[in-house]
Amino acid sequence: MRVIFRAVLLYLTIGAGTGQAALTIEITQGMEGAMPIAVVPFGWTGRAAAAPENIAAIISADLGRSGRFAPLPDRDLVSHPTTAEQVQFHNWRMLNVDNLVIGQVTENGAGSYTIQFQLFDVFRGNQLIGYSFPASHADLRRVAHHISDLIYKELTGEPGAFNTRIAYVTTANTGGQKSHTLLVADSDGYNPQTILRSSQPLMSPAWSSDGKRVAYVSFENKTAEIYTQDVLSGTRSKVASFKGINGAPAWSPDGRRLALTLSQDGNPEIYTMDLASKAVKRLTSNAAIDTEPAWSPDSRSLVFTSDRGGSPQLYRIAANGGQAQRLTFDGKYNAGADFSPDGRKLAMVHGEGGAYRIAVLDLDSGLLRVLTDGQQDESPSFSPNGSMIIYATGTGNREVLAAVSVDGRFRQRLSLQAGNVREPAWSPFNGQ
Repeated sequence: MRVIFRAVLLYLTIGAGTGQAALTIEITQGMEGAMPIAVVPFGWTGRAAAAPENIAAIISADLGRSGRFAPLPDRDLVSHPTTAEQVQFHNWRMLNVDNLVIGQVTENGAGSYTIQFQLFDVFRGNQLIGYSFPASHADLRRVAHHISDLIYKELTGEPGAFNTRIAYVTTANTGGQKSHTLLVADSDGYNPQTILRSSQPLMSPAWSSDGKRVAYVSFENKTAEIYTQDVLSGTRSKVASFKGINGAPAWSPDGRRLALTLSQDGNPEIYTMDLASKAVKRLTSNAAIDTEPAWSPDSRSLVFTSDRGGSPQLYRIAANGGQAQRLTFDGKYNAGADFSPDGRKLAMVHGEGGAYRIAVLDLDSGLLRVLTDGQQDESPSFSPNGSMIIYATGTGNREVLAAVSVDGRFRQRLSLQAGNVREPAWSPFNGQ
């Protein structure tokens, strides 16, 4: 019956490999009609020969990864202005560049910098936005991502998601010993931070709505248990260690409850837990397997996976329980749902003809659209602006992450230099 039910049936089948934690991103399918933009290398004033981070390169890579923009290669730049007075708009118009980004990085003292940037409309010849930010050495990449978000918002009218993070699980064999690591990294794969390393499987990372905590399943005590952990301090708490299955944690939008799969009453069912009191409330009651809950953004309902109809499909139930409503009817397998931030779409794993791919269901129209063409795609997670979906997939004998735009026109792959990575979860906007 395949994964269903990762938290129920896949506890001991996580693949092994060797590798490093930092992710490398490769664009595998571009988007036709992407907006041409030039990001000029930023000027530098400081004691060293060059700035400690290439801010322009980070911004250019961010915009390119979105699929909405086509940054001009550095070799094609007609000049390198760093101030508005140096910009000759007619030169850039000849390249059919819609917009131009320039800036400067100034060292103020040891480990202290100011980053200034301006965004121009090339054909109108005017500035659209311009800001200046203070930054410590550790904050340089974060500020660069924030600038990318500002540019994205100005030119598309939608918030950018570059200054966010992803959680994921890697596996490695070292000296014959298997290790599992839960990590959090910037959305571009940089700055990986180890949350937990264990000789036993780690599964199902999920972000709190404030982006400050993750919940996950750990087998470190040789049985499934659910923990929550503060990403910054590392402080963690065991919240579920009931008899049987403890799996698939999902935070409520207000951060006060977890939805989870428990089999303490004998069958895998959907429960909610009040994190303050640890009191649990059972929502489903069915002889089938009910698992993989996901909260709607308005907190009023949850979607979960169940095979109560004979095959794994998605169902919706009120947050306080009641009658479950079936949502998916196309195909013999639909599981592992994630809500879009606006609550209007569901990303899921859609199985048909032996292939498992990422699909999106429009909840208003009921239209299901398959976005990927892999054979073993799983664990979809929406970006916080709803423009992309990150997921796990296989390539050759390796497990990697990938991302696809919600219209299926743009794709990228995120992989380790060696080894396996899986179970991605994209953070919300908060918690930076």
